[in-house]
Amino acid sequence: MTVNRSASTLVEVPRGLAGVVVTDTEVGDVRGTEGFYHYREHSAVELARTRGFEDVWHLLVHGALPDRERAAAFAAGTAALRRLPAEVRTALPAVAAASGASGPLAGLRTALSLLGAAKGFRPVYDIGADRRRADTVAACAAVPTLLTALYRLGQGLDPVEPREDLSYAANYLYMLTGTEPDSRRARAVEQYLISTIDHGFNASTFTARVIASTGADVAACLVGAVGALSGPLHGGAPSRALDTLDAIGTPDRIDPWIRERVLAGDRVMGFGHAVYRTEDPRSRMLREIAQDFGGPRVEFAVEVERHVERILAELKPGRELHTNVEFYAGVVMELCGLPREMFTPTFAAARVVGWSANILEQATDSKIIRPVARYVGPEPIVADAVTA
Repeated sequence: MTVNRSASTLVEVPRGLAGVVVTDTEVGDVRGTEGFYHYREHSAVELARTRGFEDVWHLLVHGALPDRERAAAFAAGTAALRRLPAEVRTALPAVAAASGASGPLAGLRTALSLLGAAKGFRPVYDIGADRRRADTVAACAAVPTLLTALYRLGQGLDPVEPREDLSYAANYLYMLTGTEPDSRRARAVEQYLISTIDHGFNASTFTARVIASTGADVAACLVGAVGALSGPLHGGAPSRALDTLDAIGTPDRIDPWIRERVLAGDRVMGFGHAVYRTEDPRSRMLREIAQDFGGPRVEFAVEVERHVERILAELKPGRELHTNVEFYAGVVMELCGLPREMFTPTFAAARVVGWSANILEQATDSKIIRPVARYVGPEPIVADAVTA
């Protein structure tokens, strides 16, 4: 049976839904022309400078920053959820082996499904707000444990059990390396994590909300979001930005290397953003963190940034192309001892909180997200009559 849609019922939108408002949100917003973004009513960068990860997590889940008593209770409650159910823990070696070269982020998709089943996550359509929040908090608390275990198993190492006495960021580094990190590196990673918790209706966030609109459980929503994040045009750029620094190698090669790529129409990883028309505020903060560490790597990154922006301004006049979060994120994570294959998984360890806030918000709306596509293939063959 052929369904005919009147042209008057269809709404034309730009490719990729660019600039299309699809819903209202209280989670946060990105003001691309101003170079500013916020979580709830708070500047995201200011939160990264002044608060801990758990405080911002509380803000996203409960709608307000906690006072000292609530902050301590929330941090203790989430820390207690870091250990994995036995059935998930015993399955991880097989998941890591099956993931192979695809790495921990690929394994996380399977592991989150197992976690949701082991924890008894139910469709968000069928449960109340308190249970939804509890499910998201349980999932978020477990993600660093899952990611670090999958990484270590892939390296032939035993997973490191989480510690409840460490902060979210410090515990993440501890489980990754087996060594308690110094406060400076733990804080640098924490600031990176806070700065990437949420960032408007990006592809993975929108994916999570589409799945949530069907009423599916929290794990299903997060698995879809991880799948979207795994694409190199979304979350896979920090390591590629470092690859660019490695490929350039020395200061005298910056100009010819960049000019060749730009003139060939290639993308220079770590530069340009779909929303920002000014400097990415996350990049600015991470540059400052990197410069506090100092060293030849940082000095070279700053010099590359300066040259690339000049060349892009020359060869692409009228376009505002600056470093985005990935450029200095890679530098900071490298300085803090994270291997490159864990850069995007680390991004996921932060963004899972933002996804969860959006899942909770979407779950309050009973309308399923169901756009249409225009068919442009061959004319269909329509039967003259339909027989029973």
